[in-house]
Amino acid sequence: MRIVGGQFKGRRFSPPSKNWKTRPTTDFAKEGLYNILTNLINFKEAKMLDLFGGTGNHSYEFCSRGCTDVTYIEKYHGCVTFVKKIAADLDIEDNISIHRQDVFKYLKTTDEQFSFIFADPPYDHKSLADLPRIISESNLLLEDGIFVLEHDRRHSFKDTPTFWQERIYGNVHFSFFR
Repeated sequence: MRIVGGQFKGRRFSPPSKNWKTRPTTDFAKEGLYNILTNLINFKEAKMLDLFGGTGNHSYEFCSRGCTDVTYIEKYHGCVTFVKKIAADLDIEDNISIHRQDVFKYLKTTDEQFSFIFADPPYDHKSLADLPRIISESNLLLEDGIFVLEHDRRHSFKDTPTFWQERIYGNVHFSFFR
């Protein structure tokens, strides 16, 4: 895993175990995604929510590009511990709020709003297909905000009312919602 842009560009991180329940976004897919986001988002003004945050890959990218308001949600203790360590190593602890919590419980209880939401659930998660509706109904996304959902080819969201576009990088699909 490496950071592909911003002040920490090129920094590499390795999760402590190959048996983690995470699947970090590939560098190829991440570079493609962030090339698009650079034209859509002012990172310095963004308020970002990273759901199913795993290794913290996307939280670090946002912080590296100047975002000072990142909320990271992940239920696995090992991931949370890893992200806290990397946040300390990068000296971004003041920019990232790290929560060990189930994503769906968080979505039901928070009243915050975000300009950008990224979700990278396990591709076989039983509620993956419901995430666009849940995000839309929860009022978490600011009026001009963007929600990006990472998934594989087994899912299509083109008929979802808030669907905007899809980008494909190898086996990784990103569906964008507004």
